[in-house]
Amino acid sequence: MLEAGTKAPDFNLPDQNDEKLKLSSLKGAPVVLYFYPKADTPGCTTQACGIRDHKAEYAKAGATVLGVSPDKPGKIAKFDEKHSLGFTLLGDEDHSVCEKYGVWVEKSMYGKQYMGVQRATFIIDAKGKIAHVIPKVSPKTHDDEVLAALAELS
Repeated sequence: MLEAGTKAPDFNLPDQNDEKLKLSSLKGAPVVLYFYPKADTPGCTTQACGIRDHKAEYAKAGATVLGVSPDKPGKIAKFDEKHSLGFTLLGDEDHSVCEKYGVWVEKSMYGKQYMGVQRATFIIDAKGKIAHVIPKVSPKTHDDEVLAALAELS
């Protein structure tokens, strides 16, 4: 997993409207880049709705929030619409961006091994450098941790 102080790897991924977004186009303001395993699952919904509910605080910090999962744009569009999320979700179907950030890992459930996304958040500063990493995010406390890290940036 990438660490604080590292330049954030650039990428160009489709969002929930199937429009491409390039990370480097957001330089000049902080970016909250969070990786989540699967749209519309309980933990991912808790995390995304928390961001939605703290939208004013993220805006006050001047931060753009980007959620990344290996889902297709159509699936993340339904997730966004169902929960009125109102922020950018990106589809990394081939998990190449997840791999760049070191969050595509071997997981285990019910004794079965498989590859998947480790829930993690990267706070990227206005210059494109990773300022803070939350390696194992709890969906319930995610916003508290991220907003505290954003406060440290300003």
